[in-house]
Amino acid sequence: MRTLILPALLIAAPAAAQQKPVEAPSPERLKADVEKLVSFGTRHTLSSPDHPTRGIGAARKWGAEELDRIGAACGNCIKVARIGRTFTGPRAPNGVEVVNVLGFQEGEDPKRVVIVQGHIDSRVSDVMDFTSDAPGANDDASGTALVIEAARILSKHKLKATVVYALLSGEEQGLWGGTLLAETAKERGWEVIAVLNNDIVGNTVGQNGVRVADRVRVFSEGIRASEDLPGQIGRRGDGGEDDGPSRALAKAIDGVADRIRESDKDALDVFVVRRPDRFGRGGDHEPFLRLGYPAVRFSVAAENYDQQHQDLRTEKGRVYGDTVDKMDFPYLAKVTALNIATIRRLANAPSAPSGVVLDGAVSADTKVRWNAVPGARGYKVYWRRNDTQNWSEVRGVAGRTETVLKDVVVDDHFIGVSAVAPDGSESIVTFGTRPPRN
Repeated sequence: MRTLILPALLIAAPAAAQQKPVEAPSPERLKADVEKLVSFGTRHTLSSPDHPTRGIGAARKWGAEELDRIGAACGNCIKVARIGRTFTGPRAPNGVEVVNVLGFQEGEDPKRVVIVQGHIDSRVSDVMDFTSDAPGANDDASGTALVIEAARILSKHKLKATVVYALLSGEEQGLWGGTLLAETAKERGWEVIAVLNNDIVGNTVGQNGVRVADRVRVFSEGIRASEDLPGQIGRRGDGGEDDGPSRALAKAIDGVADRIRESDKDALDVFVVRRPDRFGRGGDHEPFLRLGYPAVRFSVAAENYDQQHQDLRTEKGRVYGDTVDKMDFPYLAKVTALNIATIRRLANAPSAPSGVVLDGAVSADTKVRWNAVPGARGYKVYWRRNDTQNWSEVRGVAGRTETVLKDVVVDDHFIGVSAVAPDGSESIVTFGTRPPRN
């Protein structure tokens, strides 16, 4: 095993976050980046790590150089590092070094981290074939290009939390790049406030030929992978299956999308999919879920399976292969814009409140208490009837960490609390539970 050097997230704090207008993502830049990634022939994790123009090593080198170039343009505001570990498994029986390329844009509170990621590796029909051309334009050069474009745009803005721009390897071999980064976050003691995994985010025509260009799916877990059985039983008793950190993050993204659509009717809607990933499938956000971090997956509304994990070929007039010509770059730009807006909101917000507890058994009112959050100007207390999924009522609270909801019966309502920064940026909502038993 070899672990490459990772810079400590401890530097002098930059100036306060600036809420200046955000540049729109460029479809042309995104296309150029996808075409560059495809030009490496294959990016299979078992392909050459050393060849100058072909294989995973050349692709990672290019990605690191792009992040370095962006960092240089903003006065070294993004610092690039690589982390690596040798993994062995059925799809790499002889072992392979999985290397992630990371760009760190450090914030005023450098231990608080937002991660935006995509996987740089690709494959064809045979997962063990590391020599054939595997363009991987949509899976997942689209996510990789999104991460780089987000870095280009957000590098021009000061943020309170650190943003990690992550280009992951080893996804097709077993979610190894995600595993490596999640475990690194745990080892380093990062407070990961959100993980935005972008995987297959650049096409609009599905397997059945129907074009769906007005929405993006956001997958999130309900029952938490990180909870033990007593924790799950407690959540069941509180009714919190739809309000864990991952689901709260997905709902926050949905809210960000709604705000964008208020001024841009062509912006994307969010389809909140209430399962961790597509049916029977997985992605690089799942290792973060296993460690208890809020994580979601962005993916297109209409997948075309002839363009995923396929040898390049035509059979009986049917064209197979994950190539650039099948992509929709204005759509990819909209997914990128939604990621950027979400990052900006969460990176400038305080941490989500902890210790949100409810008292209201055998009462017509509910008392809500929570722990103070550093940097919060105030809080928002949300509630809804417990036969609905989305918050319907909200109350602002400033100067204290408790409130009483008159005539809100706890038996019939779900309640949660978010923290709000002086500029209005808001954390995800923490679900309220029964007081802990002594």
